[in-house]
Amino acid sequence: MAGFLQQVVQGLGAGAIYASLALALVLIYQFTGIVNFAQGELAMFSTYVAWQCMAAGLPFWVALPLTLVVSFAGGMLIERVIIRPVEGAPELTIVIVTVGLFIFVNAAAGWIWTFLIKDFPNPFPGGALELGGVSLSFSTLGVLGVVALVMGLLYLLFQHTKIGLGMRAVAANPASARLVGIRVGWTLALGWGLAATVGAVSGVLVAPLLFLEPNMMAGVLIYAFAAATLGGFDSPLGAVVGGLVVGVAETLAGAYVGFIGSDLKVGVPLVIILGVLLLRPQGLFGRAAVERA
Repeated sequence: MAGFLQQVVQGLGAGAIYASLALALVLIYQFTGIVNFAQGELAMFSTYVAWQCMAAGLPFWVALPLTLVVSFAGGMLIERVIIRPVEGAPELTIVIVTVGLFIFVNAAAGWIWTFLIKDFPNPFPGGALELGGVSLSFSTLGVLGVVALVMGLLYLLFQHTKIGLGMRAVAANPASARLVGIRVGWTLALGWGLAATVGAVSGVLVAPLLFLEPNMMAGVLIYAFAAATLGGFDSPLGAVVGGLVVGVAETLAGAYVGFIGSDLKVGVPLVIILGVLLLRPQGLFGRAAVERA
């Protein structure tokens, strides 16, 4: 039993990282209806910004806020310069734009920082707590705490601030929001900036566990898509729950399903995506689309 619980704890730690990137995907989808295939690369680029700040001599907890500010501004700039011109275009056009953004950001990071692997410091202390034979590393607890904090701040933003209420109004009905005086264009840009900020948190959390290089978020993005699909692309809470479920499922499958092991774990999120699309396309917490005749 202790071994099983240890795998669950490890899965929750990994799932929290998937949840943070899935949350960024869901935020953009809620505001614009766009599935941003470049979200992982934006998170990777932000992580490089944090690494560059620390390489210049700044401590981690100073570099992180600066990185979040840069990420927020970058997300808004991308919406205004790249996404806004194709607003209202066919869905395939927007997909191609986000895939192109994926390629561009990946290449830009490699050009600026090279494709060599870099070490990224872990902001959390080493060691672990021992509870009933289960080891809870401070790193895992820190990741879970950060994701819980991000979720709590988003809740406060959307439920108790004027800006958040305006963003919810735009997400629900942009035309009606425009009629009551909400600046829909800038609100959409804020949504992209907010998603880029949340994605940056994901990149900073995953880099110490893997390594820092331009392709580090490719696998994480697959798990994030599975989490958002499972929870529902229109539900931030669903993205978090989905991320935790995907993380635990991946870890348990790798540990207890012999033919999967560590090599085929990436197949777990693909199976989850396929199963959800076949059985409940809107996800566990999503709302089914209803069209009036």
